[in-house]
Amino acid sequence: MHSITTYAPGKLMLMGEHSVVYDLPCLVTAVDHRMKVTVRKTDDNKLTLHAPDVGVIDYQCAISDLTLNTPKPAQFVEYGVRNFFQTFKVTSGLHITSQSDFSSKFGFGSSSAITVATIKGLSELFDIHLTNKELFDLSYKTVLDIQGKGSGFDVAAAIYGGTLYFVTGGKVIEPIKVSKLPLIVGYTGIKADTTTLINKIQMKLENDPLSITTLFDDITLLVEQGKKALINSNMKLLGNLFTNNQLLLSKLGVSSPELDKLNKAVQEAGAYGAKLSGAGGGDCMIALSPPDKELEVSEAIKLAGGTHIPITTNSDGVRVE
Repeated sequence: MHSITTYAPGKLMLMGEHSVVYDLPCLVTAVDHRMKVTVRKTDDNKLTLHAPDVGVIDYQCAISDLTLNTPKPAQFVEYGVRNFFQTFKVTSGLHITSQSDFSSKFGFGSSSAITVATIKGLSELFDIHLTNKELFDLSYKTVLDIQGKGSGFDVAAAIYGGTLYFVTGGKVIEPIKVSKLPLIVGYTGIKADTTTLINKIQMKLENDPLSITTLFDDITLLVEQGKKALINSNMKLLGNLFTNNQLLLSKLGVSSPELDKLNKAVQEAGAYGAKLSGAGGGDCMIALSPPDKELEVSEAIKLAGGTHIPITTNSDGVRVE
């Protein structure tokens, strides 16, 4: 039987972390680390998943038992299959393999990328045309079924690609024409737990709504300025906005000593500005630098104990081979 192969990109949050969970905008870019998923129909009424990157070797379950006792690494695929079958009233045995360009330890959105790639592959396999927004809605539902919380910006990046201005739940998904976005990425070595950090901010919001809402409003102002800086390719201004956003994220309590150390190091090496990217608590930071300082900034990340991750931003969205 014929198979379909899809590729979905990862993402990096540029500005608007945490506030985006509360109906506020953010800026996100797709990156060239991709998730590859191949789907084909089988005659055995089973889902077979082969995802060696996350330790899943030929995992099987009956199509009738989807999502009953799913091991964690298989959840996004299995819930995606279930939601697709339920939405479009189709069924079949399936064999699915996945392969990742990027380690799931980096906060590049591997869960959303595999969800999008799986559902896109199924739509092609069953000859059901989905608009980008329909693909977003079904993929976002799948992520929420598993995680309970999330804004969907990483799902949007995987589908639309490029650089996006995005509002919670896909209320606004606006592509921004960007001629260049030379991000320098540093990884702290610490895997962050997004859901725990989101819950931490929710508790703070309940206990001190005025302070947290004020911080969110300030972040939103920076996001709007950042959007204009992106459109005008003003990297110096965007770097400055990164640094101001980082100060607000520190006040929110989601930075870490490791992130602070990398941010300080790149700025001392000549970067325009830097900030954490994603939920915080570890994971990655991003910097913008004058072209003649990019090498020094990359080296500064390594000297400060981080790992420099070469990436290309503004990548294409999900595609079918």
